[in-house]
Amino acid sequence: MKERSPNPWLKYLGLTAQLLVMLGVAVYAAIWLDKKLAVSPLFLILLPLLVLGTTFYQLYKETIKKKNDSV
Repeated sequence: MKERSPNPWLKYLGLTAQLLVMLGVAVYAAIWLDKKLAVSPLFLILLPLLVLGTTFYQLYKETIKKKNDSV
């Protein structure tokens, strides 16, 4: 019996949900850190960019792995 592979849309939907949650946490933490350390826009700019960068890197690794597996 052939095993069914999970729908690829579900994987990317999960990655999108993870991105949104992590961005929300990063923005909340950045606002808190900015108030605590009195460096107003610094962390509000850096933390979401860090989250976006790591998420796009994860997506890149996933697509390269999938591309190499199919070759």
